[in-house]
Amino acid sequence: MSENKDPHVAHTSEGVKFVYDFTEGNKDLKDLLGGKGANLAEMTNLGLPVPPGFTITTEACKTYLDSGEEPVELRAEVSAHLDALEKTMGKKLGQADDPLLVSVRSGAKFSMPGMMDTVLNIGLSDKSVTGLAKQSGDDRFAWDSYRRLIQMFGKTVLGVDGDLFEDALDKAKEAKKVTVDTDLEAADLKKLVTKFKKIVKTEAGRDFPQDPREQMDLAIRSVFESWNTDRAKLYRRQERIPGDLGTAVNVCSMVFGNLGPDSGTGVAFTRDPASGHQGVYGDYLQNAQGEDVVAGIRNTVPLADLEQIDKKSYDQLMQIMETLETHYKDLCDIEFTIERGQLWMLQTRVGKRTAGAAFRIATQLVDQGLIDEAEALQRVNGAQLAQLMFPRFDEGAKVEQLGRGIAASPGAAVGKAVFDSYTAIKWSRSGEKVILIRRETNPDDLDGMIAAEGILTSRGGKTSHAAVVARGMGKTCVCGAEDLEVDTKRRRMTVGDTVIEEGDVVSIDGSTGKVYLGEVPVVPSPVVEYFEGRMHAGADDADELVAAVHRIMAYADRVRRLRVRANADNAEDALRARRFGAQGIGLCRTEHMFLGERREMVERLILADADDEREEALKELLPLQKRDFVELFEAMDGLPVTVRLLDPPLHEFLPDITELSVRVALAESRKDANENDLRLLQAVHRLHEQNPMLGLRGVRLGLVIPGLFTMQVRAIAEAAAERKNAKGDPRAEIMIPLVGTVQELEIVREEAEQVIAEVVEATGVDLKLALGTMIELPRAALTADQIAEAAEFFSFGTNDLTQTVWGFSRDDVEASFFTAYLEKGIFGVSPFETIDKDGVGKLVRDAVKAGRATRPDLKLGVCGEHGGDPESVHFFHEVGLDYVSCSPFRIPVARLEAGRAASHSVGSDHR
Repeated sequence: MSENKDPHVAHTSEGVKFVYDFTEGNKDLKDLLGGKGANLAEMTNLGLPVPPGFTITTEACKTYLDSGEEPVELRAEVSAHLDALEKTMGKKLGQADDPLLVSVRSGAKFSMPGMMDTVLNIGLSDKSVTGLAKQSGDDRFAWDSYRRLIQMFGKTVLGVDGDLFEDALDKAKEAKKVTVDTDLEAADLKKLVTKFKKIVKTEAGRDFPQDPREQMDLAIRSVFESWNTDRAKLYRRQERIPGDLGTAVNVCSMVFGNLGPDSGTGVAFTRDPASGHQGVYGDYLQNAQGEDVVAGIRNTVPLADLEQIDKKSYDQLMQIMETLETHYKDLCDIEFTIERGQLWMLQTRVGKRTAGAAFRIATQLVDQGLIDEAEALQRVNGAQLAQLMFPRFDEGAKVEQLGRGIAASPGAAVGKAVFDSYTAIKWSRSGEKVILIRRETNPDDLDGMIAAEGILTSRGGKTSHAAVVARGMGKTCVCGAEDLEVDTKRRRMTVGDTVIEEGDVVSIDGSTGKVYLGEVPVVPSPVVEYFEGRMHAGADDADELVAAVHRIMAYADRVRRLRVRANADNAEDALRARRFGAQGIGLCRTEHMFLGERREMVERLILADADDEREEALKELLPLQKRDFVELFEAMDGLPVTVRLLDPPLHEFLPDITELSVRVALAESRKDANENDLRLLQAVHRLHEQNPMLGLRGVRLGLVIPGLFTMQVRAIAEAAAERKNAKGDPRAEIMIPLVGTVQELEIVREEAEQVIAEVVEATGVDLKLALGTMIELPRAALTADQIAEAAEFFSFGTNDLTQTVWGFSRDDVEASFFTAYLEKGIFGVSPFETIDKDGVGKLVRDAVKAGRATRPDLKLGVCGEHGGDPESVHFFHEVGLDYVSCSPFRIPVARLEAGRAASHSVGSDHR
């Protein structure tokens, strides 16, 4: 094994240290100990009641995954720590008379709820179960713990189908005529253990291991391997978690919540993860172990009820929650167990939260003096802001409410009811919007949850698997809707006399927990209304959210260096962009101005044989273009407007060659061929291109068709002059597209300067129009030092630059093989969504450096849709661009991320 350079990894004379006692770590060692292990160590350091245990590092996991074998030193280190744990507890793992039992739990750097393996009650066997019964004085508890171990170990470690255990458990309850596990008695559970062991023998081809150390070693290996399960890899891709981190393994002495009514287990939040409001939030379940809560198989009671059930433990828990939130300076998610009145802390972490909660909590913590504004800015992100801009249900609409559950993750989701993940994926890929309905979800449902618009379950609470995963993904979710009877086998849901079959449309409101029949209309988000200037901060819940967004956006705007412009082609889009905070237009695509009724004029221009035909077409187009720019300059008065000269693939303005060929052929067969059609077909054949995206477009079109670009430049100049005469402040910039060599730019620039001079002379208005180019070809980026001699600004067209660097045709590849590339891990994310830093990004970085070496005052921006992508905005800040430009709706996201990029506060690991 190569030497590890991580400064947090302790080295001994024999090599790397692979195991840490909970007393040795701290919360800053997440890379090494995983989030769970680091935080267990931190709570131990704080003197909180944590059961003793130790953590096997992520380095051990990575070694195992790389080589297929554990590090040679690992067994001895585990043995040494196990010996120390046994001395602390005064008992040995699995001993017959009074066994020490341990849990083996995964714990990656970033929370991956339910995605990896956990095994509880390790150490139980045919011999030690009787010792546990005697020591606890509770036969039922001992046999229940043993059946849980065989069930979890069989499914997790030995790969036995979990439904076989569930079916056997259901049959045992049917035979006893009970509905919940806790009604099964010791004798019933003893029979169930025998049944479970037979299932293991039949399905796994081996007996359930009776050696406690073998149980532990196999469980540790299983946790290592669970890092690379399909569901874990899918979750990491969804959450953009690197695949090479590995997971730590936590071995912790067991404490038991299933020892009777004075025991239980729960999950608590220091604030509501759905809204951010302060209060008592969480779930508690008496006489249960932890998996019963998160699995959602038994409905919990609200955490506040614990005050009546066990006041001493409740008061202690409230004090610990306050300690943890103050210490971590953030919302904390806590797992705890009460064993016969004794409170134990099993986990804490910075909790996942909804987008609205993230903004509210960040500003609340500033007001409490726990963090400053810079840190608050790091606690939110552009993806969360985008979620807040989605529509919500119209409260005034006529609706048919089916039921109500727990508001687990906000949003307004409408879709066809589906009852399994396979159908959700299949229908979604066919363009259908679906709502995934389950009794409760489990990690195997992840791909269906991703495909669905929202998730609805009849069981579980705010801390169930469905709720936690949905919040992390920003998916709308309603849990624990007990009035809904979900029958997944018959693919239907019933509420009283109403039956919802698969394919029926339902609507779910993740902010209220309400479930409706049919499609409920939606209205704009209050956050969008705020950006549009139609809403101001006030007292109600929506206004409170708007106030939080306003405060954080104001700080982001104060600290950001990158300016944010809009991609807008008309006055309406420009005005909306300005309301959203745009500081100009970074891309006006003039080809969008020539669609519809003007398309025929451009067609005539392109196909013209004679100069007089061409000049006539240009003469008709000039006043129309001028009017476009007058309106645009008025909408963006006082702000820069970058106008890109015509850049369509040629086929967009030519008749379809197939349709035209058929028309001519039919006419010839009737012997009434139209001379104009024949002439047109010849011209289209002459201009037909196999790959129009790399053909006669951009600057090439302007050089080949005399007068085209000069007409556009004249329209821009005359519109600017007219606006100036009207006491306006037009700030036009002219951008020449698809330049590959400086000579192209020099020719167009010379012609443009001549036209501008003519307009200045004719109008008497002094015009200063900047001339620049779009860097969208690899050659342009590689020769940026030369091109900068003739350009006053560069705007990186990263859509086309990505196509030409990768050799991808975006319209084709995204549908044909991108899904396979994402599934195989070739892409972590589409390079059209987030900039490819190693390839396209390197060209951008080099072009920035070369361009500014030639022209130090060169203005630099980006106008591809990467300009509104959060991760890409950080890259553009880093390489030194002056502005990003994106579609109007993404402007607030770009503003926020530009502020986050400029802020040097810690806290970037908050997700």
